[in-house]
Amino acid sequence: MKDACIHPATNKPYIKSAIGGRDNSPSGYQRGMTHAFVMEFENEADQHYYLTQDSSHTGLVQYIRDAVEGVQLIDFIPGRW
Repeated sequence: MKDACIHPATNKPYIKSAIGGRDNSPSGYQRGMTHAFVMEFENEADQHYYLTQDSSHTGLVQYIRDAVEGVQLIDFIPGRW
């Protein structure tokens, strides 16, 4: 997905990184969540474009809705506490 999301203004990929996987923690604090995904954007404008205009996001949302029971989203800026 990272390389498939092309910003129309630059014609370049705009997602810096996209990773994910199945939970393997023995801690017991997962609250029912079984998978985690992190997408990193260069800036908030790119994130906004992905969330509101990129058809790749729409496709992912539909896939996730069909595949999982619940979703929890957290947006953050690294280092901003």
